[in-house]
Amino acid sequence: MAEPALSHVHSVRERLVDNLSAHRNELVAVFSRFVNQGKGMLLPHQLQAEYKAVISPADREALKDGIFEDVINAAQEAIVIPPWVALAIRPRPGVWEYVRVNVNELAVEDLTVPEYLQFKEDLVEDGIRSNFVLELDFEPFNASFPRPSLSKSIGNGVQFLNRHLSSKLFQDKESLYPLLNFLRAHNYKGTSMMLNDRILSLNALQASLRKAEEYLLSIPKDTPYSEFTHRFQELGLEKGWGDTAARVHENVHLLLDLLEAPDPCTLEKFLSIIPMVFNVAILSPHGYFAQANVLGYPDTGGQIVYILDQVRALENEMLLRIKQQGLDITPRILIVTRLLPDAVGTTCGQRLEKVLGTEHTHILRVPFRTEKGILRKWISRFEVWPYLETYADDVANELAGELQANPDLVIGNYSDGNLVASLLAHKLGVTQCTIAHALEKTKYPNSDIYWKKFEKQYHFSSQFTADLIAMNHADFIITSTFQEIAGSKDTVGQYESHTAFTLPGLYRVVHGIDVFDPKFNIVSPGADMSIYFPYTEHHNRLTAFHPEIDELIYSPVENSLHKFVLKDRSKPIIFSMARLDRVKNITGLVEFYGKNARLRELANLVVVGGDHGKESKDLEEQAEMKKMYKYIEEYKLKGHIRWISAQMNRVRNGELYRCICDSKGVFVQPALYEAFGLTVIEAMTCGLPTFATAHGGPAEIIVDGVSGFHIDPYQGDKAAETLVNFFEKSKEDPTYWDIISQGGLKRIYDKYTWKLYSERLMTLSAVYGFWKYVSNLDRRETKRYLEMFYALKYRNLAKSVPLAVDADQILNGGN
Repeated sequence: MAEPALSHVHSVRERLVDNLSAHRNELVAVFSRFVNQGKGMLLPHQLQAEYKAVISPADREALKDGIFEDVINAAQEAIVIPPWVALAIRPRPGVWEYVRVNVNELAVEDLTVPEYLQFKEDLVEDGIRSNFVLELDFEPFNASFPRPSLSKSIGNGVQFLNRHLSSKLFQDKESLYPLLNFLRAHNYKGTSMMLNDRILSLNALQASLRKAEEYLLSIPKDTPYSEFTHRFQELGLEKGWGDTAARVHENVHLLLDLLEAPDPCTLEKFLSIIPMVFNVAILSPHGYFAQANVLGYPDTGGQIVYILDQVRALENEMLLRIKQQGLDITPRILIVTRLLPDAVGTTCGQRLEKVLGTEHTHILRVPFRTEKGILRKWISRFEVWPYLETYADDVANELAGELQANPDLVIGNYSDGNLVASLLAHKLGVTQCTIAHALEKTKYPNSDIYWKKFEKQYHFSSQFTADLIAMNHADFIITSTFQEIAGSKDTVGQYESHTAFTLPGLYRVVHGIDVFDPKFNIVSPGADMSIYFPYTEHHNRLTAFHPEIDELIYSPVENSLHKFVLKDRSKPIIFSMARLDRVKNITGLVEFYGKNARLRELANLVVVGGDHGKESKDLEEQAEMKKMYKYIEEYKLKGHIRWISAQMNRVRNGELYRCICDSKGVFVQPALYEAFGLTVIEAMTCGLPTFATAHGGPAEIIVDGVSGFHIDPYQGDKAAETLVNFFEKSKEDPTYWDIISQGGLKRIYDKYTWKLYSERLMTLSAVYGFWKYVSNLDRRETKRYLEMFYALKYRNLAKSVPLAVDADQILNGGN
């Protein structure tokens, strides 16, 4: 990633002061225009628009010699409280500076993070300040912790950590004792693995390894480990080295190399072969979590698909590694979610459910419980906070019963799952992985500064607090893209937005998370290739679904499954499928399609989202449905659009993508922001040319113009023109559609498969587990700080969220 001009500036304030003498009139004009708008906040697009409105193109050319245009381009917001304008300037991802300009005097001053946040708070507090504000600051705990400094290193945490800590571990032979102690302590349910008590020193270990290597070279390569177990035990070596003489020799030789000529790559490779992960708990409490009949329900979408695909790949990888390690151990993966007694025609009321396509993976459902009894009905993900502490205790008990052991790894998903994973990891002392999927703070602009306006509906104070706790408690964090961590040159990443922010009247986050922290790792998921495969694989096509799919898209009948009728089925299809909520922006797609007459001529629009058959309980979905009907009427889209209710059958959905390919159509993902974009991966894996939002993960998945196209959902006219250009070009040259289709498939095979994902996840677990054992990676000081923050702040916030009331609880008098 190229570093912008400001990244080399020692001080933004100094450079601005230098510009004042050379371009005083221009700067006065710009800052005066900001101030004339009165007290408030300006976002990047507003700042740039105001700048261009005041400064002529010729003057802008002259200003390019200075820093002012760079400052405007790098500013993520301006806080205007006349006569002051404060700017939050981001020279490059993860790096921030804050300055304030007095427009009357044109004086420029640096601001510390607390000073900037305090100034920002005046927007909502009208100058009424408390004498004491709780400031949350994690930086002192991490001051001595290794971290990279280059933006391009963000998200490659395990490589950096391994390299840095290895340099200390490998200073001399004696410093390798932590590795010896780690291997000696390694066991499964009390049974030693790798080494036994006969090996007490590094010299003894090397001597045993050399004898083992000599012995292994004297027997056939395919000799099973069971035939030389006794011989190895005499040498102080236990099972776990491999299943055959050849593999055992390879791993023994690997450790000998490490002991004699240590380096980080060999260490990572060796750690990845140590048997360490047999029991995994994956937390996803909210929503209807099941394998069928739930997709499209509120709070139930891509996260469930992600986890179900994840566990299938993870189980396969665990089984492969256990076999290669020569062990006879049955792994267990438990997806822990909420049990819903009112399961609404799903299996969500079933305590234990085997995951299809696996042997040892189950969904374990645990109910939400209060003093009044078990909560029977679904509640929104924004209302779960008062239940989670009791839920975590109940989950710990259920896991102990199911596994008869602690999990080796707990993985949290989304804010609620990550908080529960933090509580479990803290209680059980196990390795914790955090996967955000989405951080709501990014989805709802200014939801921090104006949190009180959002509080009644969304309870963001509890959620943002839970997010801070989980991301700082986790041993490692997995993200699908760089964008999720640190955005791009022009946009702020999801995690980066938690670096510094304020909830006025509640607390101020001075240093919430450091995106350079080596706990961040980019591990991109894929699509289930048994369901999503290229449309050209005709022998695998699910032709039995074709009549149903044809009915779904083209039938002349309207019903609860599909509204409106396509009058010309010869046209290619613009296809989109998502939950019907504001951020997914399906209505935005309908609007820009409706506005562009040429696009309506070239292609039909088919959207899947919402449910026509019943009244939604979700307020956002209700609002989006009204907008859909409004735009269809306003732009006279009857005959051009087919609106299909949410489709629950993933297998059929895979064939649906391929049928859109048959029409030479495209897939459009128009979200205002998308953390990753699983539907983008699914569509590309089926060979469907894909147009996706430039805000978030899809911008990283797709190489624009090569493996698909970026669109800006805030500029619908341009997005529509991009689609028009594609269809017109494909009409002129039919091979163009194929070139983009093949470009998308190549991108998937190179970067986005579940096989690559599961291999990396297992290696990360091993590396972080090792360093946690041999170093201060468990960050005890941070965790003590988090305990206090949880007890004194989060707990009270969660209690302030109203409990849901079940009719069943009332009838039973709370028993």
